[in-house]
Amino acid sequence: MARLSVRSGDIKPSPVRDMLNVSQRPGMISFAGGLPSPETFAGLDLPPPPRDLLQYGPTEGEPALRERIAQDLVALGLDTDADRILVLSGSQQGIDLAAKLVVDAGVTLAVESPAYLAALQVFRFYGARFEIIDRSAPGGSWADAPPSMAYVIPTFQNPSGHCWSAAEREAMAKACLANDVILFEDDPYRDLVYEPSDRTPVSAGMAGGSWIYQGSFSKTVAPGLRLGYLTASPDLFPLLVQLKQAADLHTNRLSQWMVLQYLNDPGRAERMAQVAALYRGKRDAFADALTRHLGNLASWSLPPGGLFFWLTLADGTDVEALLKKAVERGVLFTPGSHFLAEGGASPTIRLNFSLAEPEAAERGLAVLAELLRG
Repeated sequence: MARLSVRSGDIKPSPVRDMLNVSQRPGMISFAGGLPSPETFAGLDLPPPPRDLLQYGPTEGEPALRERIAQDLVALGLDTDADRILVLSGSQQGIDLAAKLVVDAGVTLAVESPAYLAALQVFRFYGARFEIIDRSAPGGSWADAPPSMAYVIPTFQNPSGHCWSAAEREAMAKACLANDVILFEDDPYRDLVYEPSDRTPVSAGMAGGSWIYQGSFSKTVAPGLRLGYLTASPDLFPLLVQLKQAADLHTNRLSQWMVLQYLNDPGRAERMAQVAALYRGKRDAFADALTRHLGNLASWSLPPGGLFFWLTLADGTDVEALLKKAVERGVLFTPGSHFLAEGGASPTIRLNFSLAEPEAAERGLAVLAELLRG
């Protein structure tokens, strides 16, 4: 339509949201989304919130919450303070703000492949082109034409579950600094850790460079609150605040107050240990079921954290046809092709282990095995 922007022609439906709708069908066993288990949601006995929270608030977020977030981030090694914390309406907003800040049509971004599909969706909408990051030698081809920004999830990556080594983190920071590339580090899974892993933010090694680091409360408190946060280097932070002013004025103040109560709860550390233990048990049970049903049909690695298994099926497997048959049998998963920056078919699938109960997971994986055997 001539009345619409050129950019609107590139709008595509979100595979995640479409699958979430399918997952609501009665009896559907869903391995598709990144939904946390409802039993992990913070159940605080909260007093009535202050009435002034019903008024408009600051774009940057509630001062007490920003101060509390800053304390945690400084403890991780990040060079920040409360004045450089921006509370978000979910970390997806942070991806959109970063894209608005950096991406014009044709701009090159460095990304992993596979990568978080909702980030790829946003970047494509703004016209980005992709260069794939080689974790063993990041920035190896950047000397002549560096990307504008590198987007990474180094800790329990979505979808692969991979956690970068200390050497990979250091090399990424050095490559961004040497080539004046903005580092955008997305870190929503860092607290869901099941094995010893280096989780030092790459951004902690970006002194003197341009960087954005963001996190989320969706996986540790509750996704329905729609609350995330970011911090950034001094050159970028004011611009991100101004972009947010134009987007939504400010984030939900009641959600911010609720999350602050959680962060200040004396039992927070004990609760997170219980959440990690619960998910570790779910992961291990899922891994056992995978071995029983798909042991000779797929390959995978045990994720040291996060919410996902990344499976590689036999070459030539028609994953989209498999998905269609699986949905007819009441099982849902996410094709790996949705996570590929370069596009194309892929014999990979992502399976979420956090939502389905063990007996449901057992049935769902048995269905997938039956379909793969034909």
